Amino acid sequence: MERKVPGPCPSCNTEIDYLYKTENIPYFSDILIISAICPSCGYRFVDTQLLKHGEPARYTLAVEKEDDLAVRVVRSMSASIEIPELGVRIDPGPQCQGFVSNVEGVLDRIEEVVKGALRWGTDVEKENAAELLADIARVKAGLYPITLIIEDPGGNSGIESERVTKEKYEPEEE
Repeated sequence: MERKVPGPCPSCNTEIDYLYKTENIPYFSDILIISAICPSCGYRFVDTQLLKHGEPARYTLAVEKEDDLAVRVVRSMSASIEIPELGVRIDPGPQCQGFVSNVEGVLDRIEEVVKGALRWGTDVEKENAAELLADIARVKAGLYPITLIIEDPGGNSGIESERVTKEKYEPEEE
């Protein structure tokens, strides 16, 4: 199914089309992809939602070689991503968007955020950011093994690989 729904751009209020599209992701479920681009101000919106609710789950993948970068990753809006070796943890917040990507795409997203620290951070933050970017480059070259962990209390995320470990996830009470 594909459907366009007109609505205002949240940035400049220009009338834009929001595209709602469903697709089936093998081993997961049907997903809903919502996207919009404003031609006036450049605002972009993409969100991905799985159309089922599963049991809370933790997915763990050892990324050990360059081929592992192509493993498909589905992150729902409620999932956190962690890469302990890089000291990276991304928790969902009010602006969190789900996505379908691969391991390399997850690393690319982290890189973009870290590059911001290079532009605007303190000297210490810039030094840490440069080290993290170097580590990410080593991961992408297959020279630095990492562990990709996705924890989803809604059970709507996953990692598509025969080597992934899936276990029940019990979120901590806040």
